[in-house]
Amino acid sequence: MKKFAEAKDEAKWFKDKRKNMQRLGGGRGGLSLEAFANAKTKSSTYNPAIIKKQREFYKNAKYVNKYKRIVKQQGEPSESARQQEDEKEIEKADKVDNNSKKGQKNNARSLKELYERKQEEEGKARTEREAIISAKNEERQKAESRRKALREKMFKKTRSGQPVMKYRIEHILETLQGSKS
Repeated sequence: MKKFAEAKDEAKWFKDKRKNMQRLGGGRGGLSLEAFANAKTKSSTYNPAIIKKQREFYKNAKYVNKYKRIVKQQGEPSESARQQEDEKEIEKADKVDNNSKKGQKNNARSLKELYERKQEEEGKARTEREAIISAKNEERQKAESRRKALREKMFKKTRSGQPVMKYRIEHILETLQGSKS
């Protein structure tokens, strides 16, 4: 019985050896040239910078493809059509410039009036913006003072260290009344 088990183990050993030889290049004693080249080209080092660049590249490619698909679906004009539109606008602007050269004397007055009007509009817009900002600041300060007062009430304690329930119950009542109406 022992001889049969030993023969079986020996056969398994030869089979494993043959597999290893084939894997390492056909039994010629070492790696084949092709296997060696493949082993050398695979980078075994971990480089997070390269991985990050590849990820960013594929992400950008995905966005570009998505944009192109959306443009195609919407049927927007191509870039050549946009360039033609831009050229037409430039030609119109040139014609307007040629017409304005005829009235050079009146042009100085109108430019001054136009400048003054523009300055007035900008001044009005600035004052409106400042008024809006100051109103927001006042509103923010009022809300902050309300929250501060409420917080002080909520954190009040009795002599024994228990929270004062009067303010807490009032707050709950106010929120219920507010949600009811």
